[in-house]
Amino acid sequence: MLVTLRDAPADAEIISHQLLLRGGYIKRVTSGIYAYMPLMWRVLKKITSIVRDEIDSKSGLETLLPQLHPADLWKQSGRWEGYTAGEGIMFHLKDRQGRELGLGPTHEEVITRIAGECIQSYKQLPINIYQIQTKFRDEIRPRFGLMRGREFIMKDGYSFHSSKEDLKATYKDMNDAYKRIFSRCGIKTVAVDADSGAIGGAASQEFMVTANAGEDLILISPDNKYAANQEKAISSPQEPISLEQNEPCLIETIGQSKIEDLCEKQGFHSSQVIKVILLLAIVEDKKEFPLLISIRADQELNETKLTNCISKSLGKNVIQLKRITKEDFNSQGLKDLPLGYLGPDLDDAVLKEALTWEKKFLRYIDKTASNLNCFICGANKLNQHRAFYNWELLNSSKEIVDIRNAKAGDICIHDKNQKLAERRGIEVGHIFQLGQKYSLALESNFTNESGEQQPFWMGCYGIGISRLAQAAVEQSYDQSGIVWPISIAPFEVIIVIANMQDKIQEKLGNDLYISLKSKGIDVLIDDRNERAGVKFKDADLIGIPWRIVVGRDSISGKVELVQRSNGITDLLSIDQLIKKLLTEICSKKR
Repeated sequence: MLVTLRDAPADAEIISHQLLLRGGYIKRVTSGIYAYMPLMWRVLKKITSIVRDEIDSKSGLETLLPQLHPADLWKQSGRWEGYTAGEGIMFHLKDRQGRELGLGPTHEEVITRIAGECIQSYKQLPINIYQIQTKFRDEIRPRFGLMRGREFIMKDGYSFHSSKEDLKATYKDMNDAYKRIFSRCGIKTVAVDADSGAIGGAASQEFMVTANAGEDLILISPDNKYAANQEKAISSPQEPISLEQNEPCLIETIGQSKIEDLCEKQGFHSSQVIKVILLLAIVEDKKEFPLLISIRADQELNETKLTNCISKSLGKNVIQLKRITKEDFNSQGLKDLPLGYLGPDLDDAVLKEALTWEKKFLRYIDKTASNLNCFICGANKLNQHRAFYNWELLNSSKEIVDIRNAKAGDICIHDKNQKLAERRGIEVGHIFQLGQKYSLALESNFTNESGEQQPFWMGCYGIGISRLAQAAVEQSYDQSGIVWPISIAPFEVIIVIANMQDKIQEKLGNDLYISLKSKGIDVLIDDRNERAGVKFKDADLIGIPWRIVVGRDSISGKVELVQRSNGITDLLSIDQLIKKLLTEICSKKR
């Protein structure tokens, strides 16, 4: 069932998506949902086999958990609202009795409940359970084929421990196993520090395939001793341009509400200016908390870091951050708030008069702003800024935090002589030290050596099976098509019979097919009644590592062997061919 396309569909934006569609590997059913065609299913099974082999070697126990989850479990962990409200990614529904259910995007709640019911004693620990199955996520913008779909295949695993130390040992084992998995799949990955996101936990690490089409920005030191997703990365920014000390004063800045206009017309540099951002944090119980953020104007706010700060301060998960705009204030009667001219010391009383929010504004100041000894900031009056001010003059209460985006050119924390560089990455794996977050929330305990009840220490380990397959293509292709690593290629060898009307070629091709299969070689034969050129193009497009051409030289018992990755061609006898293939395939699959 091989149907190839000459041209890629218009909605295929990146090369791997285009090649998988053109090669007949996947078929789009609707937005973010794809059918895995026979060639792709073979790739996925080979990846799955490698994953099973490595995880089983680390005492992993395979299981299969339900895809439908009762809402009560997720409500008990505190994640239901975050995953279903607003921009939440969980598909959810009600059954005929009106009970709420969700299609599992992940399985922490389910496995934690099961572990609590099955594991009674520390003597049963540690245990490492995993599954490979379809997951569902209601992506806001499904795109890039299997990279960000609404239905995908994932390996997710969960470990349970009696101590933090034991969790760390398994975390290290899984880190090693993941590196072996990716190596055996023939792809190069970079391990980076990562934010734990909605899953949570004390520490996490992502495995990235570097590619220009990657959605994640990763920051790496030249010596490769530091690498992190931008959501997590820390660094020292470039020093601000020094502001000559003058007498503090008010300056007229008519129509200069934007940083770039202010700097251009007043001769300042953005690193000398404090930018104020108003936000609204919506937490899991739907309560709203207004925020006033101060940051150096040449820096960008990192919403992930800010969300983590707020969640820690409030003890509640933030499910949404949104900008407070002029329209928000207008709807509540405050029409003359000087947005664009606000300072870090904006008085809560000014805001509270017209706002329904009962809480005072939570105030966070990024270290870049806090470290400025002389700066420009808004005067809380339309068309006015304050120049040459400092924090003492403002007399503003503040919580100093790191809530800026690290970026290329920043100074590395571990070595001040090195600067961060940026790359794009595709996340293919993620491991977490969950700690006791879920076992505490779901009251899942075991009895320790002293006979006391304690919550489990937990780890979580995921690999995107279908995403990894496409990432391999994004990392390895040429102008003619896919170049699969041999370990996960749908077939190791393709036999192309150049002329099916030539009985000698047809017989030699079929005999060779039977012989190679008997040797354990994974072989496909192209015996279509098509022109040889069409078959060669299709073979290159679908990316089988080795191509055998049964053509004019078959009369003398010889065939061409073509290596897909470099195009090197050899004319060989059948004995020479089989010997070479067995040697090459065995060495490449190790």
